[in-house]
Amino acid sequence: GIWGELQSTIPPITVPAWTSMLSSKDPGQLGFYGFRNRKSYGYEALYFANASHVKEKLVWNYLEETGFTSILIGIPQTFPPKPLRGIMVSSFLTPTKSAEYTYPSVVKEELDRIANGEYIIDVENFRTHDKDGLMDQIYRMTRGRFRVVKHYLRQSPWDFFMFVEMGIDRMHHGFWRYQEKSHRLYRPGNRYETAIKEFYQYVDREIGDLLKAIDSDTTVMVVSDHGAKNMDGAVCVNDWLLKQGYLHLKVTVDKPTALTGEMIDWEKTRAWGEGGYYSRIFLNVRGREPEGLIPEGEYEAFRDHLKKELESLGDEDGRPIGTRVFKPEDVYRSVKNIAPDLIVYFGDLNWRGAGTVGNRKVHIHENDTGPDDANHAEDGIFILKTDPVRLTEVGLETGEKVDGLSVYDVSPTILDIFGLSIPPDMIGRSILKPVGMTEATGREKELPDQGQDYSEEDEETIRKRLEELGYL
Repeated sequence: GIWGELQSTIPPITVPAWTSMLSSKDPGQLGFYGFRNRKSYGYEALYFANASHVKEKLVWNYLEETGFTSILIGIPQTFPPKPLRGIMVSSFLTPTKSAEYTYPSVVKEELDRIANGEYIIDVENFRTHDKDGLMDQIYRMTRGRFRVVKHYLRQSPWDFFMFVEMGIDRMHHGFWRYQEKSHRLYRPGNRYETAIKEFYQYVDREIGDLLKAIDSDTTVMVVSDHGAKNMDGAVCVNDWLLKQGYLHLKVTVDKPTALTGEMIDWEKTRAWGEGGYYSRIFLNVRGREPEGLIPEGEYEAFRDHLKKELESLGDEDGRPIGTRVFKPEDVYRSVKNIAPDLIVYFGDLNWRGAGTVGNRKVHIHENDTGPDDANHAEDGIFILKTDPVRLTEVGLETGEKVDGLSVYDVSPTILDIFGLSIPPDMIGRSILKPVGMTEATGREKELPDQGQDYSEEDEETIRKRLEELGYL
């Protein structure tokens, strides 16, 4: 087979990265830019982008049209599950196991039995000091998931089988400092120094068992939506905006507090932000927001000025950290719905953004939402095991590293493997075709609505979980 690094989306976050991978559309084309997005130009709370907000076709939709059957387990942004030819078990964005999170619904009734215990959708909280408890949860979750995968792999008919295991991501966030020697908190000889490596080895063994259950002609692909890297600290983006005079509050806050619209003095505010593994900046524009302050004619100049200020922001000692700031229209082919005015990678993603206000400093080294050792890196992994003859036909050799791969290439490659044409509006290409050679089927229609928004109760459940997991 072949392998390489897989360039992620901007931003390299679970939502939208997995859906971009499976549609070969960028976040602007999809119309969501993270887990939470603006509903309107008002000041209400952000909404969570679930499967109901995915309007573009995903790879299994194309396969289904040609009669192929898919089994899909744990893929992010698939709740609520949509009907398909096959089986779907949705992901960690399922609010609770009492929800209808499988298709067909009868599948959820057998998952605990197949997992030989509780089928765990996700760990309760990887932002914890109880590392032994966290590791136990991760192993139990992963063990159960592989049991479920093996069961359906062997017992149910399928043409396309895909599953996502979140355990690796949770190990990165919970244990990165213990194994990465360049991490500021690394201590040699600590008891968790080999925890991540041992988990990798465990997952490799489980994958090896899966490979024994399929024939040698089956193509196998291993991908990730992003990588991992050191987290050096967090930049308190809203505290910085307050300090610069761009954000004004109606209240005095003297301890870390989540920022809400009710706290903001909109008549004086020009910008506010959202934190997470990356940050988003929203501008208060006259004629666009209800109490907009920035004149429309000054919008671009102010945005450029703010972009430069953010890019020049150093660490607590003023040393450059390499912050990168993007305008959505510069990095996406189109910009649907309401995008952030600026997307910020503090310290080139070695620093996260803290969205709370009331922190003692703009720079903090402990996260405002609990301990976390790693941020997301822009490169994930790609491994493809397929017919060596097919590789030779496009000038590739078994074992070769392929450069220039992106998440957008995954779906076109899958369609090509199945002998299907690649829609011309897909961004990526099949890596099994020579560069520049594609087949077109014509512009595809968007999918109709299937499913619904989260209920208020479910939305609050998801918000709390994502806060605990560090995404907000």
